[in-house]
Amino acid sequence: QVQLAESGGDSVQSGGSLRLTCVVAGKIDSVGYWGWFRQAPGEEREGLAAIDYNDETTYVDSVKGRFTISMSAAKDTLYLQMKRLKPNDKAMYYCAASSLASMPGENPPVLLRDFNYWGQETQVTVSS
Repeated sequence: QVQLAESGGDSVQSGGSLRLTCVVAGKIDSVGYWGWFRQAPGEEREGLAAIDYNDETTYVDSVKGRFTISMSAAKDTLYLQMKRLKPNDKAMYYCAASSLASMPGENPPVLLRDFNYWGQETQVTVSS
């Protein structure tokens, strides 16, 4: 099993920044890649970014250039740095882990169906 615990959610004004943290534990050697997702009220959960152990990253267009996914050198903490936040970034944010292997030389996918370990949510609110 893999355990994930998010923190860092807060309420900020439009244009502000936040860094989300996800502490990971358990059988992390079984994880192929990591990701961040979010779910707004009444919406489906959507993938935002993914990272593998080679630091290959993937971003969806809505956050590219504003959000940065990274992992600590010890590979025990996942981060999501968010800048230039917009009101429509308001959502519950989740970190997740996939047991699938990341293909060498390819960016890891950020597909909901590929992730089988999930943390509890952290709330991000952006006011205009």
